[in-house]
Amino acid sequence: MPEHFLTADRRPLAAVLVANLVSTAGNCLTYMGVPWFVLQSTGSAAKAGIVAFCTLLPAVLAALVTGPVIDRMGRRRVSVASDLACGVAVVAIPLLQFAGILQFWMLCVLMALTGLFRAPGETARGVLLPTLAERARMPLTRAAGLYDGAARCAALTASALGGVLIAVLGAENVLLVDAATFAVAAPLFAFGVRGLPEAQPLRQVEPASLRAYRRQLTEGYRFLAATPLLLGLCLMTLVTRGLDQGWSAVLLPVHAREELDGAIDLGLLNAAFGICALTGALIYGAVGSHFRRWPVFTIAFLIGGLPRFVVAAFTDTFTPLAVIMAVEGLAFGVLNPIMATVTYETVPEELRSRVLSATTAAVQLVTPLGGLAAGLLVDAAGLPCALLTVGGVYLLATLCPVIFPAWRQMDSSGSPHDRTEGSLPQSSKAKRM
Repeated sequence: MPEHFLTADRRPLAAVLVANLVSTAGNCLTYMGVPWFVLQSTGSAAKAGIVAFCTLLPAVLAALVTGPVIDRMGRRRVSVASDLACGVAVVAIPLLQFAGILQFWMLCVLMALTGLFRAPGETARGVLLPTLAERARMPLTRAAGLYDGAARCAALTASALGGVLIAVLGAENVLLVDAATFAVAAPLFAFGVRGLPEAQPLRQVEPASLRAYRRQLTEGYRFLAATPLLLGLCLMTLVTRGLDQGWSAVLLPVHAREELDGAIDLGLLNAAFGICALTGALIYGAVGSHFRRWPVFTIAFLIGGLPRFVVAAFTDTFTPLAVIMAVEGLAFGVLNPIMATVTYETVPEELRSRVLSATTAAVQLVTPLGGLAAGLLVDAAGLPCALLTVGGVYLLATLCPVIFPAWRQMDSSGSPHDRTEGSLPQSSKAKRM
């Protein structure tokens, strides 16, 4: 272990956890406030889906190409710039609305900007986790559980307060609160990782050029394509993320508006899910190393997939849906720590920014279409039919770990420290400044 890691230092990890909590809370308020704002102002589920599409497509495009950029600019700079840019784009929405000049196309452009800058910031924070865990002398499984727990806590807080704030203040004023969260997250992260070598720009072994950038970019995709387990994770989450986006951006808000008591019930449902997901993540972080990953992952995904769609399709009351979302929250709470741990153990540190950017892009390729397709499906076939259709596709996706043998490698993924230096791509052998 490096000399500077001999004494546990948990301050950088704590700072990143808090900054990620605040930034994630801002994203959650955006994804809750903007669809509700569109539904209130237009009454169109299809337009809510279009806004979701405009938000997520730039996020995918950014993730496709920003891996080498994160290495050259440094993870600290990218994360800070990401939060500041998202804050400016979000605050412009209510300001233009108050001025009476906000048009639908303007809303789409501003949400596209938030998506464009969000993905690189999330990647820049996430790739630091193994280093921060080692510096804190904490098992990676526990650090991954805490990191996901912080994000879950943010989602819980934003969901619990978001529905109430929308009902009391209106969606426009909630977006002002949303913008403030990004203004807080940026300096928290900047000061928390100040002086951390892994957060600084990567000293390149070759000068910046289009050819060097293209070579570095393809390294991440080659590594992903050559690793069956990572490729399987990406393909499965590619489908489920798109379906989840349709659920959260369109199906659940429409169900809450038409069948339940509106924004307050929407907030409570998301809060029930968030509390249990946070609990699941923290429990897994504490005891997850004692259990095999593959069966836990498989069972949790099966529990968290189809049931909520079926319950929402056949009930118009709050309690049954709240119960099933709480159960699914517990199940989903273990998924991200498992996937993060497997990924960090498999990918060398030198390639992490590029591979994690590649995996982020891969799993989000269909996500922009999720809200758009769900909105169009609701308008064309009605809410119950849309819920059952999306839920059926979700069930098929969650059967993949049962059918394909590559998933069983989750219990034998190797650590990057077990790789020899010669196994790394030549252009990746560089040091942090």
